[in-house]
Amino acid sequence: MREEIRALVLQALSRLQAEGRIPADAEVPVQVERARDRQHGDFAVNTAMLLARSARCKPREIAEALVAALPSHHGVARVEVAGPGFINFFLSADAAFQPVRDALAAGGAYGHGVAGDGPRVLVEYVSANPTGPLHVGHGRGAAFGSALSNLLTAAGYRVHQEYYVNDAGRQMDILATSVWLRYLQLQGEQLRFPDNGYRGDYVREIAARLRDLDGDRLLHPAGNLLAELPLDGSEGGDKENYIDTVIARSKTLLGDDDYQRVFRLALDTVLDDIRDDLHGFGVRHDSYFSERSLEEEGAIEHALELLERGGHLYQADGATWFRSTAFGDEKDRVVRRENGATTYFASDIAYHLNKFERGFDRCIDVMGADHHGYIGRVRASLTALGRDPDLLDFRLVQFAILYRGTQRLQMSTRSGQFVTLRELRDEVGTDAGRFFYVLRKPEQHLDFDLELAKSESADNPVYYIQYAHARICSVMRQLAERSLEHDRDNGLDHLARLTEEHEQALVNAIGQYPELVTTAAAAAEPHQVAHYLRDLANAVHTYYNAHQFLVEDADLRDARLCLVLAARQTIRNGLALLGVSAPEAM
Repeated sequence: MREEIRALVLQALSRLQAEGRIPADAEVPVQVERARDRQHGDFAVNTAMLLARSARCKPREIAEALVAALPSHHGVARVEVAGPGFINFFLSADAAFQPVRDALAAGGAYGHGVAGDGPRVLVEYVSANPTGPLHVGHGRGAAFGSALSNLLTAAGYRVHQEYYVNDAGRQMDILATSVWLRYLQLQGEQLRFPDNGYRGDYVREIAARLRDLDGDRLLHPAGNLLAELPLDGSEGGDKENYIDTVIARSKTLLGDDDYQRVFRLALDTVLDDIRDDLHGFGVRHDSYFSERSLEEEGAIEHALELLERGGHLYQADGATWFRSTAFGDEKDRVVRRENGATTYFASDIAYHLNKFERGFDRCIDVMGADHHGYIGRVRASLTALGRDPDLLDFRLVQFAILYRGTQRLQMSTRSGQFVTLRELRDEVGTDAGRFFYVLRKPEQHLDFDLELAKSESADNPVYYIQYAHARICSVMRQLAERSLEHDRDNGLDHLARLTEEHEQALVNAIGQYPELVTTAAAAAEPHQVAHYLRDLANAVHTYYNAHQFLVEDADLRDARLCLVLAARQTIRNGLALLGVSAPEAM
């Protein structure tokens, strides 16, 4: 109805412009907002006040002229001018109850746009290094990215969800070497584990699997590995230099084929665990894109060649640099090192170019807040490559801080002292985990309160919302227990009987859902859905506590059941966007 009112106002504006009462070149956006107070109607428009200066007329006079020029509409009962020039629209009873009809008719599609009708959007999220299990910090990005993808899909976008696998580079070499060192220890070799190695129990588990698969075939005396090594960090040396030396020694001793075997086992084991963990959290990516494939398929050289052809690369200090400062970045960036190896940034350039070459109209990167400095350089590279940088959006997600009581829990993959996402799911459940993660804007700080997430009280928002859904299901069970039936058609024919204040408020809340999906998707803000659902649940609970639904009057009973069933459907649809279940009993 909002869009229909907007169309009416635009027609009135055109009529006044044709009559010369408003300048023909006046361009004023028509904003139709829901009235805050139902006494002031259902919708309000402030167009008259925006036009006052260009029309050189008092806002109230313009408002009165607009009202007089409005075409009639069966859904509008009356229109009033209020205050300095607000135009308030009061809907007819038939139009006011249309959301109830729409929700019941559309079912799971209520509030959704035309499927597959919008632009192609790639949402890349999580993309955690496959060097260990996902921890609760990663969970927030997973919940946000999944909810955002669901929201965009509901709004009609064609969404592709992707995980970028950082399977090339130093961190993976550290993991592979850590696994091999633990394998040697399992074989009885006495060796000092590097300060900078990965220490979690999962590394020992992968090493044990390596031993089961290969026996002692990969065994090398520790003396060969450790001879003449530099000092590690805890010994007064440089821990980075130490681990790099151990990696190089490991590659030499194992040889390329066996080293790649260890590398691949470590990568596949961790990635399979990540994928399984995400599935348990209700997150399913459409593709896992390998960083290594960029080099293997020539994508990095392709991107650098395009930059070279455009005159955006130069040589200095033996390295190849991208002149990113020419496109607003704070400094130029190395894309090829002195030794000829390309940099992480070169891979990033190639990956983002690849996204658009695959035909996506818009790309969204969901990244940790520590990647803020990453934005300027990537957008600079897209501009240099002739792509519109505004088609690449970044959503930076603060890592959630987990508390158990007053104790803050640490999350360090390298040390192995962290709480996994799987442990969080086991403790509070997927529903509470996902809901709490998206309850605030992703860039805002989030303290995850375990005790609140597990509580069965109105203070726990996910429980409060799910309970509203379950309560309505309970009403329908009571209906059957009394050997009564619900005549939906009769209820829809008697919606005008719903005159109570609580009923009007609930109808209004249901009607806001389609608008919410559109606006939240455009803003890429799933938290809007979470807050809306809390308000809708409050309207349901308030109505439930104030009125009986299973009354003797069949017409009124059927109408009230239509209303609460429409509310149930809306709650179910909204929770589905967030990846949260809608239980029928609690």
